[in-house]
Amino acid sequence: MRIFYSDHYVLPLPRGHRFPMGKYARLRARMLEGELGTRCHAAPAAHDGEIELAHCAAYRERVVGGRLSALEQRAIGFPWTPHLVERSRRTSGATIAAARAALQDGTAANLAGGTHHAFRDRGEGFCVFNDSAIAARTLQAEGLVDRVLVIDCDVHQGNGTASIFRHDPSVFTFSIHGANNFPFRKEASDLDLELPDATGDGAYLEALAGGLATALARAGADLALYLAGADPYYDDYLGRLALTKQGLLSRDRLVFEACAKVNLPVAVTMAGGYARDIDDTVDIHCHTIETAAWFCQT
Repeated sequence: MRIFYSDHYVLPLPRGHRFPMGKYARLRARMLEGELGTRCHAAPAAHDGEIELAHCAAYRERVVGGRLSALEQRAIGFPWTPHLVERSRRTSGATIAAARAALQDGTAANLAGGTHHAFRDRGEGFCVFNDSAIAARTLQAEGLVDRVLVIDCDVHQGNGTASIFRHDPSVFTFSIHGANNFPFRKEASDLDLELPDATGDGAYLEALAGGLATALARAGADLALYLAGADPYYDDYLGRLALTKQGLLSRDRLVFEACAKVNLPVAVTMAGGYARDIDDTVDIHCHTIETAAWFCQT
């Protein structure tokens, strides 16, 4: 299994910023401690043409040219810097590379990504470019896939992804998320499962199993993009679903097993994770990658 990283492109965030930028370097360090370290590759950058398959040219130009308004930067949650542009390109490039690799190997991973709050013409919620949308449209444009399934298990709805693909029947969007969490104005995915606060492991896994069965049957996909957010964790300060680490590991196994049963390649991205102890987030992401690697070998 091939793994792609971009943590060496770091955003210079103000002191006290709540985004856990350090989780990415810690995650790759964990990979390098074990046998998966030899499978890690630096991510390529998505080029303008690839980005504009999912985003309008005017927005892409504002991002690249440093012309985002103060309001747009506030919505994204990051100040504009040249590092923001390069990291956003690399994050999207990593998902494109992981998607291509998954078609060859069965599974592949991006140690970042899952920027599902980016819309065609704007970003929000720590998301500049929508890497899932860019990867799906790029592989379709290259003739590598016809239909794509997005399995979004971040605690927040993938509103940007849902919006981008609203009128595109070739991409099926499935989001399982907290009903009372950000974004407070939801978009319409092809399948949305909205769960109450404190759902817990059992009820979550039961809902996910049913949602996966429906999504896989309806999507008819050639590739799955799996957003494996760590933020449904009970000690995540932006999540409310109260899952344990074991519950999240069971979630990952459920997703990979369901896709494996229908021979569907999976490219996985990390999406959100804001645990009070950053090492808990890294643990959860690490278990996701290890699970993906196990399914790649079987």
